[in-house]
Amino acid sequence: MYETNKRKIVLVGTGFVGMSFAYTLLMTPGIDELVLIDVNKDKAEGEAMDLAHGLPYAQSKMRIYAGDYDDCKDASIIVITAGAAQKPGQTRLELTAINTKIMKGICESIKASGFDGIIIVASNPVDLMTYVAQKVTGLDKGRVIGSGTLLDTARLRYLLSNYFNVNASNMHAYIMGEHGDSSFVPWIHAYVGSKSLLELLDEQDRDLEDLLDIYQGVRNAAYEIIEKKKATYYGIGLSLNRLVQAILHNENSIMTVSSYQDGEYGKEGLYIGVPTVINRNGVREVVKLHLNEVDQNKFDQSCENLLSIIHDTIDPILDGQE
Repeated sequence: MYETNKRKIVLVGTGFVGMSFAYTLLMTPGIDELVLIDVNKDKAEGEAMDLAHGLPYAQSKMRIYAGDYDDCKDASIIVITAGAAQKPGQTRLELTAINTKIMKGICESIKASGFDGIIIVASNPVDLMTYVAQKVTGLDKGRVIGSGTLLDTARLRYLLSNYFNVNASNMHAYIMGEHGDSSFVPWIHAYVGSKSLLELLDEQDRDLEDLLDIYQGVRNAAYEIIEKKKATYYGIGLSLNRLVQAILHNENSIMTVSSYQDGEYGKEGLYIGVPTVINRNGVREVVKLHLNEVDQNKFDQSCENLLSIIHDTIDPILDGQE
């Protein structure tokens, strides 16, 4: 297992998402080293220089440098953001084949280094790429985590905060399922503070259709941002930072990440976004919520979509058939 007293982060992929995450680390005390790895070595070196020049004004005094996969050996956490970018009008799932091959190569190099820490995957489609990362590295399933619906949940809480005019930190609601179009909100488990959101909605004589509009706003957010500015990166960069902090500080925080399913919600053999307790060992446990029939059907459908792609596209690539 990695040294818990050495906080070394390796970032694979220095695109917009990776560098947005890296920039947040400048304002995050307690990181000892940040290593940037990219297929474009010059890009990684330039980004490392640019970040390092801000250290005199940063909260962190870490060492920042461009490296290679040998640097993974003694890392605490590896964050993978590398992969083909999602294009306007393209779904996350359409990226699967090309990014499976990219992820396979990355994880073979990570495995060869002797790395024994925690991997966080943010490459899209994230649930599927997390599956690839675990299969290739052979790490314990709880030590390979996808960013899952972490950002979707943040978007949900932000929109609910605006709707109810209550601080987002008091919005307790989750996006579950695939990080994509088959995600859903289990509204029966949504709370404003300690009060049922559905009960509050009724008391304030608000329309249930408003919740559908809010969900649609969450589901379509990435497409809208990509249409307007070609990519999304600030929100996911901060989400990755939050996940890293939960691991490094052994928080036992509940986060909606892409976790391996072992029957908690009736499905097995895949990664998907569910509320999960996160600590220094990665996944401590998946939080099992009671889902009503409608939500369970949505979760099942989300899983079946992913399992079908795993069977038809990913496993053949990993088995060398493509």
